[in-house]
Amino acid sequence: MFSMYYAPDKPGYVELKAQVRQIFDQIKAGKFDAYTSIYTTDELDGEMNDEKREKMWQLITDFNVKMLPDDEAVIRLAGLYITEEAVPAAYTTDAAHIAITAFHGLDFIVSLNFEHIARPWTEERVRKVNIREGYKGIGIYRPVEVLDL
Repeated sequence: MFSMYYAPDKPGYVELKAQVRQIFDQIKAGKFDAYTSIYTTDELDGEMNDEKREKMWQLITDFNVKMLPDDEAVIRLAGLYITEEAVPAAYTTDAAHIAITAFHGLDFIVSLNFEHIARPWTEERVRKVNIREGYKGIGIYRPVEVLDL
């Protein structure tokens, strides 16, 4: 989400960028509380363009995005998502994004990762694991779906 906020206006990005910016506007207006985690900030730190990296970090401050603390239970839950094939084994960070959301009892996660996170297959399998493990089911949404909430 942070990267798309500053994405170039190229075909395929314009609409997604507009949706992401609308979500941030709704966060600013108080419709949603926004959270992030070390899994996302580590990805931000991997941005090679210094200016873009700093701008993405500034979004966290500007929009009062709260940092979720990590926990060993998050790693365990992410591992279960991989074992249950909700997320492919090669994408442990994707599983961790979902797990930290569930661990902290949030209602949903918004993702632009349509291949491993924001897809019905993942949401269904995550829900099964979460319920079995004592967590609530969470929504896993694409940006456009959040705009409809």
